Amino acid sequence: MSEAETRLFEYGEERIGEELGSYEYDFTQELLDRFRQAVQDPDARFATLAVKHDATAFRMVYQDPTGGVNAGNEVEFFNEPIPGKKVRVTGRIADVYWRRDKPYLVIEATAVDEDGRMLEKMRTYQMKKPEEVGKKWHSQGT
Repeated sequence: MSEAETRLFEYGEERIGEELGSYEYDFTQELLDRFRQAVQDPDARFATLAVKHDATAFRMVYQDPTGGVNAGNEVEFFNEPIPGKKVRVTGRIADVYWRRDKPYLVIEATAVDEDGRMLEKMRTYQMKKPEEVGKKWHSQGT
């Protein structure tokens, strides 16, 4: 989907379970090596984490000029990705809710390799009022 085909994200208009972008990429030895170098662990196994499946799936469907604040991530790893295999990613909106008068969005992405092996499931929690961050500190003493 090109940027012209994406739509503007407006909190309250999305639906739980809404499909986001799906895509495939080749998991290469180079990608694995770069990840291992970046995390300074020559045995790191789950370089798919660096691909940011959730954010990519979201941006394939939505433009979000106001952004959001990362309020947390959960990642479940199932099988190590194998260099030379294709990885298929599917994304969806897993949840929306309000906490402390702030809206939150939960984006979920699932990665499966070409053999059908589940690699990872990632959930990202975003607060959708980024202008709220820091207000409590700003009002306490400036």
